[in-house]
Formats: sequence, structure tokens, C-alpha cells
Amino acid sequence: MLFMAEMTVQIPSTLAPEVADEIKRKEKEYSQQLQRSGKWRHLWRVVGEYANVSIFDVASNDELHAILSGLPLFPYMQIKVTPLANHPSSVVQE
Repeated sequence: MLFMAEMTVQIPSTLAPEVADEIKRKEKEYSQQLQRSGKWRHLWRVVGEYANVSIFDVASNDELHAILSGLPLFPYMQIKVTPLANHPSSVVQE
């Protein structure tokens, strides 16, 4: 199942910089592991924002929820998830 996730990060200014840096380090490691596994298929930065648009390829809604809630930055994110389906006019079918 393919899902698009739009994620906006909002780290509070009261969080100590060294704590924020450690969370970001863990986030990068976790996300790269998921990318290598093929579950996190695409990751794009949204220009001018602390946000990204990502495509996930997972077995179920529950698996996606587990992945997203496992993100170290999850407590500081607003996430919008959209399920995706093949378009009948697309020349590339997943």
C-alpha cells in the first residue's frame, strides 16, 4: 500500500539545542534505515519550510502508524496521511 505523508516539524523553542540535535540525529538514522528497507520510498523537502513530503510503501495502515509514531520527531510533528492508488491514465503502474 502506498501512502503520501506530509510532515511539518515544530520543535519548541524551549527545547535545549543539544536535545534537539540528538533527536534530529536519531531521526536521520531511523529514516535512512527505512529508506534502505524500501518502506520509505521517497523523501522530499518542502522549500522554505521545516517540512517534507514522503511516500511510504507498507503492508497496512497499522504498519504506517507504527513507523510514523516511531519517528523521534513525532511528538513535534503535524502529519497528514493520504492513501494512494494507481491512476488509470498512468503509463507507470506500481
